[in-house]
Amino acid sequence: MYRYALRHECIVLKYERAAFLTIAGTTEYSEDKKMFDGYTMDVLEQRIGYCFHNKALLKQALTHSSYTNEQKINKTENYERIEFLGDAVLELVSSDFLFREHPDVPEGELTKMRASMVCEPSLAFCARDLELGQFMLLGKGEENTGGRRRDSITSDGMEAMIGAIYLDGGMQPAKAFIDRFILSDLEDKRLFYDSKSNLQELIQGKLKKEFEYRLLEESGPEHDKTFVVEIDMEGECLGRGQGRTKKAAEQQAAYEALLLLRDRGYVFKKY
Repeated sequence: MYRYALRHECIVLKYERAAFLTIAGTTEYSEDKKMFDGYTMDVLEQRIGYCFHNKALLKQALTHSSYTNEQKINKTENYERIEFLGDAVLELVSSDFLFREHPDVPEGELTKMRASMVCEPSLAFCARDLELGQFMLLGKGEENTGGRRRDSITSDGMEAMIGAIYLDGGMQPAKAFIDRFILSDLEDKRLFYDSKSNLQELIQGKLKKEFEYRLLEESGPEHDKTFVVEIDMEGECLGRGQGRTKKAAEQQAAYEALLLLRDRGYVFKKY
């Protein structure tokens, strides 16, 4: 969990009645929005290590289409156009990184590696480190159905952040953001990106054992379910995962199992 002290001399934005309002030196929220206490744009700037010259770009990067639709705001003020640009910047920076880091890997493998690094689950994994979903402006319907934890929204938010930083400060700070939050700790992230296939190859290919995913719990309303899954390898629990879909829970469980097996001395490197 990140812990930051707010700078009182700066303008802080608050979330009230589903909208950020500009006020000076406070982070007080309306009674029905206490859950957003502390998740201001000022805090987000501190987390990412970049201060926007044009705050409107940051707000747009955090604005989901459900919010602009609900508030009857021009749809060009949501993050979709900025996300389009951020996607292109991310593809260029990640391609350049892989090209330089893997001089002997052929084009086809580089393409696969890039796809796994910048796919929806991967970007959502990175967004969780920033708690990005908590900063986003969502419509009430999206809010009530768990939108802040939805991979499709938080992954789009990551690309929108890249696009907003690029528009505000150019390629250098955008690349710095990508290097810090997406291209860092790649060994662990690669385990997560392809955790299910990696685990299958390790257990069945190297250990010559069998394993299965077991659904332990399914709870919550139909539109916002939570699944808990564990991995059993011939009577031993290797890992447990939780997610909004069974697939997401299995991926998390597989990741935990890979970390456990790695700690036992098993080395798995796909690239």
